[in-house]
Amino acid sequence: MSETTETGVRRTTVQVDGETASYLTAGQDGPVVLLLHGTYWSRVWLPVLGRLAEAGLRPLAVDLPGLGRSGGELTLETATVPALAEWVARFASALELSGPIAVAGHDIGGAVAQHLLVHDRLDVPRLALVNSVLYDSWPAPHVARFRDPKAAVATTAGELLAARRQAVKAALAGAATEQRIADYVDPWTDPRVRRSWLAMAGAADSRYTLELVPALQRSAKPKLLIWGEDDGFEKVEYAEKFASEIPHTTLVRIPDADHIPTENAPDQIARALIDFLTP
Repeated sequence: MSETTETGVRRTTVQVDGETASYLTAGQDGPVVLLLHGTYWSRVWLPVLGRLAEAGLRPLAVDLPGLGRSGGELTLETATVPALAEWVARFASALELSGPIAVAGHDIGGAVAQHLLVHDRLDVPRLALVNSVLYDSWPAPHVARFRDPKAAVATTAGELLAARRQAVKAALAGAATEQRIADYVDPWTDPRVRRSWLAMAGAADSRYTLELVPALQRSAKPKLLIWGEDDGFEKVEYAEKFASEIPHTTLVRIPDADHIPTENAPDQIARALIDFLTP
């Protein structure tokens, strides 16, 4: 199944583990860039996809299982960072992707991206992180409260939708409009997606990034951090620490942008990614 928008971005699907994996893409050929989301969905990458394709790249922004438009449903076991990294590797295999695959991650998707690089689940020559979780920066309080199974079970659909709406509004900051907020929140109207999101929240654990630090410090592969400076969830101080401690890392700061800076400064972020991915 494939659907094309007027911007040239297509939403299409592939089967992974017997379930439908939905992803956004643009362009036809060129070096593959795998774009991973975290507690949101592939919508976070939409503003830059067309720009990446115009520069000769082949961007693929996948919805993790049970989230966004993908089928399936996450559990506490399948929502861990290592399990999601294994799923992403199977997604790449289902698309018959071969050779080097650059990876970019946002939010918890950044933890998955770091895991893919360190554990060689894919041939990742370059790693980009956009307002990603780092070290012990996560889970954010509005996510961490759902790590308590009792809190997750007691949360009604209306309460979770309201909480997600509030988080999206804060993450978009100056880019927030009623239509954009509605677009972002839409997947959570599906009970299966709400359950999957609660599983991701329940499985959120900073040990999955802390344990990667020694290997990242030994890695000679280029790394790029792109950071909305006003992020109240993933603070820029963590990016500064990462850039100072992890070799071969460049930090690009985006002023007046929050946790989803692709909406605030798509041209600037696309240019930073293009310059990094097409040296």
